Amino acid sequence: MATHGTRGRSGGRPTLEEVAARAGVGRGTVSRVINGSPRVSDATRAAVEAAVAELGYVPNTAARALAANRTDAIALVVPEPETRFFAEPYFSDIIRGVGAELSDTEMQLLLIFAGSDKERRRLAQYLAAHRVDGVLLVSVHADDPLPDMLAQLEIPAVISGPRSAAETLTSVDSDNYGGARSAVEHLVSHGRSRIAHITGRLDVYGAQRRVDGYRDALRDVGRPADELLIEAGDFTEEGGVRAMRALLARCPDLDAVFAASDVTAAGARQVLREAGRRIPDDVALVGYDDSAIARHMDPPLTSVRQPIEEMGRKMIDLLLTEIADRRPAVSRGLAERTQVVLATELVTRASS
Repeated sequence: MATHGTRGRSGGRPTLEEVAARAGVGRGTVSRVINGSPRVSDATRAAVEAAVAELGYVPNTAARALAANRTDAIALVVPEPETRFFAEPYFSDIIRGVGAELSDTEMQLLLIFAGSDKERRRLAQYLAAHRVDGVLLVSVHADDPLPDMLAQLEIPAVISGPRSAAETLTSVDSDNYGGARSAVEHLVSHGRSRIAHITGRLDVYGAQRRVDGYRDALRDVGRPADELLIEAGDFTEEGGVRAMRALLARCPDLDAVFAASDVTAAGARQVLREAGRRIPDDVALVGYDDSAIARHMDPPLTSVRQPIEEMGRKMIDLLLTEIADRRPAVSRGLAERTQVVLATELVTRASS
């Protein structure tokens, strides 16, 4: 007979058979109770749970996952170079939210970079072997083949921001359009008349929506956007430097800049200072993300706060639902797709 505690007949961990013997039921009944099956009476469930507690039985999660055709693993895929991942606070905030939401589950999180063709091919082979139960895609570009590949493999997936207005996968995003509008409206309300915009990568739908918000906010106050005041960036600090230099060369009379990210705003600030422009006296500056960079800049940066950690939490919540449903969103049709958009907030500081 097994002794009370965590050791079975052999002196090792208690087995499923020992739990069944202690509860006076079959091995299959114990398995059903452990896996939450409703096809068990309350009395039987109570007897099995008591036996589990008495023996200190710990389920073999690997065996359970195999039996359920599950891996208990989720891949967070970043189709960007590692250098950008570690340089931008956005990614660490997403992971913080994802990790917090996964902490109460048995799921493991795998971080996979897929910024090159070679990495994408390797990822395709890995996913085709069904080594994960689902995928989170972060920073997806319009022409990225990964979402379609996931749909073909019928792997549940959630992406951080749709590729377009016709996105077929479940997505979680912030209100890029509304956030951009609030930034420009703030600058207009403070008397700025030559407001430039440094965009993000325009093959990212969120960056396109920020441009839309910028244009519409100016149009609504009778100032159609001057195309000379719009310069393409790429969300990076280096992109902010290049774009700001181009803007100053074209439009030296600009008096405000709305940058598509805080990192980009940091690059713009560097160029403005080199050119002898005081912030905010000569040029007001607004960023996007409200990252730690915004709070630590000199002067502190006005920025659009998007709830990045909450986005990560919501992505996991939706992905776990799809995994439990076992039907990828794309197979359910457009009518059933889930597109979550979270509110943004303008945080004003000394830069504007």
